[in-house]
Amino acid sequence: MTTLLAVILLVLKIGLVFFGLLLVGLLLLSGWLVLGERRLLAWMQIRLGPNRAGPIGLLQPVADIVKLLTKEDVMPEGADRLIFPYAPAVVAITALLIFAVIPFGESWTIFGKRIPLVISDINVGLLYALALSSLGVYGVALGGWASNSKFSLLGSIRGVGQMISYELSLGLSLVPVVMLAGSFSLVDIVSAQASYPFLMVQPVSFLIFFLSAAAEIKRIPFDLPEAENELVAGYHTEYSGMRFGLYFLGEYVTMIMLGSLLTVFFLGGWRGPWLPPVIWFSGKVILVIFFMIWLRATLPRLRYDQLMHLGWKVLIPVALLNIVVTGGAILLIRG
Repeated sequence: MTTLLAVILLVLKIGLVFFGLLLVGLLLLSGWLVLGERRLLAWMQIRLGPNRAGPIGLLQPVADIVKLLTKEDVMPEGADRLIFPYAPAVVAITALLIFAVIPFGESWTIFGKRIPLVISDINVGLLYALALSSLGVYGVALGGWASNSKFSLLGSIRGVGQMISYELSLGLSLVPVVMLAGSFSLVDIVSAQASYPFLMVQPVSFLIFFLSAAAEIKRIPFDLPEAENELVAGYHTEYSGMRFGLYFLGEYVTMIMLGSLLTVFFLGGWRGPWLPPVIWFSGKVILVIFFMIWLRATLPRLRYDQLMHLGWKVLIPVALLNIVVTGGAILLIRG
């Protein structure tokens, strides 16, 4: 009994250390991802981008953090004193918790002990990720409502409508993946792509998931909830300092999270020749994020009716049709 307890405590300690390192890594990565995006957008738009803080602008994220920490933390007079301070944390925390089920590789052996590169391989990992992704809606809704501002409220209503609409197409696009893998576990889904990535047989699901993910993180051309020329800054208009920083952080952590999920579901996860699995996984995630940034630099903002039309009249029907076609093909092939 004592030996079993010692093993359980060791596993818990390793899990906590891994989660702590992952958390710190994600927070640092999000900061430099902002710099990377700004420099990439500048290159695409033939301008310089941030280049003043440190050598070639590498310390810009540090300058941004110092600025956010030292700005006055203002709360509007009529704001809800209980909900207003904590709403931004909902967006960041729900995105961070999803990383608990994302596998970054198979396992490492350190001092004779096997350490899996996933915090928790639960058999309903896909449902866990979708459930937490849906909870991020509350951070937008509560932040806009608690601000006691018409601009914030309008932005939050847009955000809730958009996120709920595209959650449907996001979830439906993954049904063929589950049908092919025969499991809801993210580790099993990667293992099922040992011969070929699911992108090869499910390009329609890949495209639907990518567009829905871009709409989920509310980035151009889907940034209607925070449209500057209409709503000042949308649902986070009244936020300043680190509370605004949490919304900002949540957006980039969500972008990394959705890039990781896209890699797991369609690009074979950590699988690839010659290079270490973690390198393959990171490279695929970076490639997905690059395309998200490229999308932002290329397309103009949609109108709200166009946004809803794309979600309800195009993506959802196509996703449903793709499920039927995939089921028929599996039935014919596996007979």
